[in-house]
Amino acid sequence: MDLTFLGAAGTVTGSKYLLQHQGRQYLIDCGLYQGVKNLRQRNWQPLPLASGKLDAVLLTHAHIDHSGYLPALVRRGYMGPVYSSKATFELCKILLPDAGYLQEEDARYANKRKFSRHSPAEPLFTVEDAERALKLFRPVDFDEPLELGKGLNARFSPVGHIIGASCIHFRDARASVLFSGDVGRQDDPVMYPPQAVSGADYLVVESTYGNRRHGTQDPKETLETIINETAGRGGIVLIPSFAVGRAQLLLHLICELKREERILELPLYLNSPMAISATELHKRFHKLHRLSHEQCEQIDACTHYVRSVEESIELNSRKMPAIIISASGMASGGRVLHHLKALISNHRNSVVFAGFQAPGTRGDALLNGAEQVKIHGEQFPVKAQIHSLDNLSAHGDHREIIEWLRQFKAAPRHTWITHGEPAAADAMRVHVREALGWAVSVAEYRDLVRLE
Repeated sequence: MDLTFLGAAGTVTGSKYLLQHQGRQYLIDCGLYQGVKNLRQRNWQPLPLASGKLDAVLLTHAHIDHSGYLPALVRRGYMGPVYSSKATFELCKILLPDAGYLQEEDARYANKRKFSRHSPAEPLFTVEDAERALKLFRPVDFDEPLELGKGLNARFSPVGHIIGASCIHFRDARASVLFSGDVGRQDDPVMYPPQAVSGADYLVVESTYGNRRHGTQDPKETLETIINETAGRGGIVLIPSFAVGRAQLLLHLICELKREERILELPLYLNSPMAISATELHKRFHKLHRLSHEQCEQIDACTHYVRSVEESIELNSRKMPAIIISASGMASGGRVLHHLKALISNHRNSVVFAGFQAPGTRGDALLNGAEQVKIHGEQFPVKAQIHSLDNLSAHGDHREIIEWLRQFKAAPRHTWITHGEPAAADAMRVHVREALGWAVSVAEYRDLVRLE
């Protein structure tokens, strides 16, 4: 087998790995690059292979940095199968058309305001491309072997993080390789911990939090303080949130605070059609996470779901205290941008980022003290209070990932570190070497390695 790193190498987005086996080609993950411009430009570059020559795509999970390039791949000719867990498929039904819609909307808005360098601005892919991609999915059960042909099989195992998230274990007669995907946390309030793995000859593991430890502060206490202080100023709390996983966790924590009467009785809005649909999926797949069906019903009871554009626009004119959760989590697109435009320049308001912010995103700029932020071609002064809830990440930190890896019965022949910014990836390399004594290196973009 040969492995080429086509994404998530030197960065935390754009996850793509090409596995070649006896003349066949398999793409593990098919993610969009996000963040800084030079990375986003890779989304427009064709993969270094003919899309029609791919034999299959296998997705670890549904987050856009792991699945979002799939409609673009289909637009460029791919018509083969896409394998994933069942919950990942259901989430992709929500995420991919929404991503296509946002691509189209961004292009339309750029053409209307004439702030794009391209005339006319075009979407990377469309809703139609996303719908075509969804027809290619072949959902599989966890821990069931998937025969890919010529003696190669794959197996999906739950790894926490979000519902449906998997690590994928490939094996032929000579060697095996495990792709971790995004590894969840050991004590996540919603998701179960990653399932133990017995090992593999080769390992590709993420490093999003490779150089950081999650804090010990209770996120409910932090939310309680921010919400009450903001409401005391007569302001609105805006939480840009990832629609899948993070939004549901935030709703759970805030609804608990309401039930415990620890915060003022403020209206709670979820303004993201994608997040609303994902919340409904959590009810359907409640056996994949810790929340009971009754707890999911409680979230419904205390949350106002903003479903229409008209409601969203009306919410922007609200003056009374409230809590608004809206996608996207890094403030890179979606309805949250319109809320930011309405709220960011008022000192009474608070903006709370609940997780990792990739370099080059608005979230990263705001957390690093930006005095103004550019949205839809216009600059807005930053006067709102900016907060971070680092302890809500769905990624295991380096300590938690090492704990998961300790369950290997034998050391891999080699481990490659991916899906992290350079400092985080190198720190994870050091942790793996020092804690486990394994042969390990940081993957480089376009590296080709032989697995035998």
